[in-house]
Amino acid sequence: MKVLHMNSGVGDLSYAKNSLLQQKAISTAWPIIKEALQDFCTHNIPTTFAIADLGCASGPNTLMIVSNLIKQLHHFYRNLPNQSLRYQIFFNDLPANDFNAIFRSLPGLLDNLKAQIGGEFGPCFFNGVPGSFYGRLFPDKTLHFVHSSYSLHWLSQAPEGMEMENKGNIFIDSTSPENVIEAFHRQFQKDFSLFLKCRGEEVVAGGGMALTLLGRTDKNYCYAYHLLNLALNKMVAEGMVEKEKMVRFNIPNFMPTPQEIKEEIQKEGSFMIKRLEVSRIDWNFYNIDSSSVDVGVDSSYNIAKCIRSVMEPLMIPHFGEPIMEQLFDRYRKVVKDEMANKKIEFINLTVSLVRI
Repeated sequence: MKVLHMNSGVGDLSYAKNSLLQQKAISTAWPIIKEALQDFCTHNIPTTFAIADLGCASGPNTLMIVSNLIKQLHHFYRNLPNQSLRYQIFFNDLPANDFNAIFRSLPGLLDNLKAQIGGEFGPCFFNGVPGSFYGRLFPDKTLHFVHSSYSLHWLSQAPEGMEMENKGNIFIDSTSPENVIEAFHRQFQKDFSLFLKCRGEEVVAGGGMALTLLGRTDKNYCYAYHLLNLALNKMVAEGMVEKEKMVRFNIPNFMPTPQEIKEEIQKEGSFMIKRLEVSRIDWNFYNIDSSSVDVGVDSSYNIAKCIRSVMEPLMIPHFGEPIMEQLFDRYRKVVKDEMANKKIEFINLTVSLVRI
């Protein structure tokens, strides 16, 4: 909780400037998000619509999803007689998140909404909610809709005692012992079940959730971290990084399969699954969406910057800042070589849930 956050600010290495992948994931999931929102609106007309974006980070993606949700709600309710909808928006992330950047962007968000849908779309009340979503964040039965994207594959912690068992790996990899994989899976089960239980107490009956997270469909957990592992191991072999530091570092992530997600939801029992979809994003998408990235730079460069913006705040306290430039320069070269030889994809799971 103390160190996990994305690179803050709006500089060249910031998450705000390097989150096109996450934006694409939200856009891909939008039809499911929209459908989940519509399902609730069809049967409910609250006077104040409460939305929570959990693991909101900061930057353009945070505003994009909130803007899209408000515009969609305005569209659903605009023809109702004598209905003036108010919006209460909760931005949640860990305390080290760059909430100030979000708050500074809110006047611009409101100006854009007024320009797009007119000034009568209803008052908006914005709130920052620092804290882990693996615990209670809101009073009972106060939320109508919960959104979360690219957050729930982050665990509350790496499983204890596994560092020495997972030698040579900073994450679950092909050489990880079975007991390490099982420990990460148990941690995911514990965390995800607690997330569902807490949201089950906070979301009104019939309320919805739309969750998108990195997942997998086979035994390959995360190729991006596999390649980062290769780059870091090479620096260990060359004496640039202490082996002991490498051994004691594990990324607190778990990428579940659709079945693993489904089992936890059904076991916990607070929500009913409406849809559970798998989508894929080719690592070369940067070349397709070139208007949003540096001109003349290949996808490997942008993939490396994206991963750096996420991983650097977690790695600096452990490895120190001086090695970061060298590490991620090597990482970019490894990524470039791999992408030249094979098609690599991020696998996303999006699940739409209804509070029972």
